[in-house]
Amino acid sequence: MVDKAKLARQFIEAIPHCRALGMMLTEIGDGMAKIEMPYDAKLVGDPKTGVVHGGAVSAIMDTCCGAAVMSHPSAPDSTATIDLRIDYMRGATPGQTIVTTAHCYHITRNVAFVRAKAVDDDTGRPVATAAGSFTVEKR
Repeated sequence: MVDKAKLARQFIEAIPHCRALGMMLTEIGDGMAKIEMPYDAKLVGDPKTGVVHGGAVSAIMDTCCGAAVMSHPSAPDSTATIDLRIDYMRGATPGQTIVTTAHCYHITRNVAFVRAKAVDDDTGRPVATAAGSFTVEKR
């Protein structure tokens, strides 16, 4: 039996941009993933405010969604983003870790559907939310 969570973890840890952004997979299994990205000055998009660039936020959300798909009990052998809508609610607070949690809530023969939320220390006010669809590729 293939350990889908283990495969997802290995896949994420092998992606160079995940390492460059400091992403750490902290939870995974049964269609859920959690990834943390510590604050780093090299990720700042606006030097005046110190807020992390939206591109870094989108990268963690996309990666977390893909990991959730890969860890789903009926997970595909591989996946890729078809569509990802990200709603940015506010800038992440400078100096704080961004934590993204994603849930793969439905898989068809061809498409997996995922929702995600990114927060900093103020967990009641999301930094961003996302809804996406991902390919389902079985060998």
